[in-house]
Amino acid sequence: MPNLKQRDITFVQAIREGLDQAMEQDPNLIVIGEGVPDPKAIFNTTSELQKKFGPKRVFDMPLSENGVTGVCIGAALSGMRTVLVHQRIDFAMLTMDQLVNNAAKWHYMFDGKASVPIVVRVIVGRGWGQGPQHSQSLQSMFAQVPGLKVVMPTTAYDAKGMLVSAIEDNNPVIFIEHRWLYHIRDRVPEDCYRVALGQAKVLVEGDAVTLAAFSHMVVESLIAATGLMESMGINIEVLDMRSVRPLDVASVLASLRKTGRLIVADTGFKTGSIANELISKVTEQAFNCLKAAPVCIASPDHPVPTSHFMTENYYPGPQEIVDAVLELVGVEKTSVGYQDLCSEIKRNGPHDTPNPDFTGPF
Repeated sequence: MPNLKQRDITFVQAIREGLDQAMEQDPNLIVIGEGVPDPKAIFNTTSELQKKFGPKRVFDMPLSENGVTGVCIGAALSGMRTVLVHQRIDFAMLTMDQLVNNAAKWHYMFDGKASVPIVVRVIVGRGWGQGPQHSQSLQSMFAQVPGLKVVMPTTAYDAKGMLVSAIEDNNPVIFIEHRWLYHIRDRVPEDCYRVALGQAKVLVEGDAVTLAAFSHMVVESLIAATGLMESMGINIEVLDMRSVRPLDVASVLASLRKTGRLIVADTGFKTGSIANELISKVTEQAFNCLKAAPVCIASPDHPVPTSHFMTENYYPGPQEIVDAVLELVGVEKTSVGYQDLCSEIKRNGPHDTPNPDFTGPF
């Protein structure tokens, strides 16, 4: 029986602990990435790993993302397991040839006789005015590719458990971490455990609206849900989707049959988003359950701005969710409690940093 003792740790600590325990269990697991052994250690997610496991298992990489991805794929095909880390998902664009045309295809091209057990950790999220080339959330680009699994954990508990599951998966997994989640704490078991990939989780039960959210939009959704219930008595159901591919449509349909209304909140750009993909699947499979047209809440179809002033009006958050809920349930914004709710959910402090613990991009 595993040790079920739990304690509060951050998302960052959960990622590091998951890597540590997976490397202890499997001597054929290696971790490679730009800045992995650096003192900053990818937001501290890889700190001390090289010291513990040695430079042959934990090492830096040159600025040659596509080439290094090929090395990791080759290692995986040769019987090793690899975790490749990119400090930004934007950098992973340089690896698309290897991931899309090789890693994702091998298992199918060779009739299941070959596998590519590689995890690609990529980091998304805004912050510190990093702008168009360092703040994108491009999960839908990877989700379109058959042969790739794409996951986006929100909590520290899920981060550790899903990372272990991804490492043990025999084919490639794109593991997306939002850096605004790194400081969030959760109850996490000390021992190694697994969380299944491809399963959503109901965080708040309700009957007015189904709100399916991805990654950091789960946090924004919980803020909106709490405010709506306390200020206006509107009870919405919040689902943390957790996985982008496979997409747990069944859990959303089960909730929709109770509420009849759907909002999907995504961190990516609206056009071509995974939010619109989920809405499409729900509409195809349960059109007669819908009392109103589904709503997609996602980033505007515009490059991410650098200006702090512009970012304040660029990213959707609790306010957009609240307004969408009220429109779906037919409640006017002049209703009692709305202005108080808007005041409560207004962001305190700098808009472009997640919390005071963060002092810079690394």
